[in-house]
Amino acid sequence: MTRYINSPAAKAAGLPFSQAVRVGDVLYLSGVLGNVPGSMELVPGGIEAEARQTMDNIGAVLAESGLTFDHVFKCTVMLADMSMWADFNRVYLTYFKPDRLPARSAFGTSGLALGALVEVECAAAFDEDAA
Repeated sequence: MTRYINSPAAKAAGLPFSQAVRVGDVLYLSGVLGNVPGSMELVPGGIEAEARQTMDNIGAVLAESGLTFDHVFKCTVMLADMSMWADFNRVYLTYFKPDRLPARSAFGTSGLALGALVEVECAAAFDEDAA
C-alpha cells in the first residue's frame, strides 16, 4: 500500500512533492522547513526559532497520520552552516524522549529552499511499541 499525504495547505501551495508518503508501515516525510504554516515565509528569530517551527511542522504532519515523535526512527538534518549544529540540537532534543532518539545524520549545505537555516526529513513507523 502506498498513500500520498498532503494537507489542504500543502496542496494550495502547489509544491512539486508530497508532504509525506506512506509505504506499508513506514511514513516518509519530505524535508521540512521552519516556515509559518500555510505560507512560504520562514519564522523570524534565527536558527532556534526556525528549528522549533521545523519540528512543530513535522509534528503536524505526523499528527495527520495519527503518529507522534515517538514513532520517528530516522532523521536527516541539513544546516545552512554547521556552526549552528549545537543551537539546533538544543531545540531538537526537546521533541524526543531521551531513550527514544532517532538514528540521525546531519550535514552542511550550500543553500536550502527559501534561504532556510535548517531542513529536516524524517521516517516514522506505524507500530504499537511507540507509545
